[in-house]
Amino acid sequence: MLSILDLFTEDKLSCTPESIANQLQVSIPTAYRYLKILMDSGLLQKDLNQEYSLGSRIITLDHLLKTGDKVLHHSLQPMKTLVEKTGFDCVISRLYGDKVIDTHKHASSSPMNLGYGRGRPRPLFKGAAPKVILANMPTAMLQKIFMEHSLKIKEAHLPLDWNAFKKYYQSIRKTGFYLSMGELEMGVCALASPIKSKDGFILGAISMVTTIERMELIDISKLKSLIAENANQIICDISSENL
Repeated sequence: MLSILDLFTEDKLSCTPESIANQLQVSIPTAYRYLKILMDSGLLQKDLNQEYSLGSRIITLDHLLKTGDKVLHHSLQPMKTLVEKTGFDCVISRLYGDKVIDTHKHASSSPMNLGYGRGRPRPLFKGAAPKVILANMPTAMLQKIFMEHSLKIKEAHLPLDWNAFKKYYQSIRKTGFYLSMGELEMGVCALASPIKSKDGFILGAISMVTTIERMELIDISKLKSLIAENANQIICDISSENL
């Protein structure tokens, strides 16, 4: 029943009972029964065209998720500081399963019009934030992702051999940063640093985002020091077992 929620995408914002039954390979009566339960819970709603879309409960759950996000809570002041000192946008990204998602953006006085934002999954192997997150994963977790996403790795022009793939990310981890120049969006540049818990578990990434033209005028070494200083202030009172 809950897999019905996975049928909604940016290209498919509503569904009919018939399409749901067809995609889930269940009977029409079963599809209607599932839909009624999801509507009663507020997870779905029915529009005037008798199609179903996501319901108001999703909005409430997102509010609760944001309220309870300890990483975000500890990141707000450092993000504000970085934006004030650089004039760039600042973004927090987290890994949920095998999806990297931005959870918050602190905009500058001249905010970037980015294609990604809170709730929209990023490509797993492109861009600054995903790369520093993967680089700081335990080896076993990184290998699992490598085994499950061979096609996406090939599309991202990353090494297809495990040892070479691991070495690529180890070099990013050793550097402590990743600078993306138009890698994810044309003309957009991002410098990302990892956010870790007290016990060293990777929690996410903090990124400074601006245009390539503006970044080329910046002393990157000073920006790295500034972002690292503020990333270190994001100390979450949680252990890896509670993530």
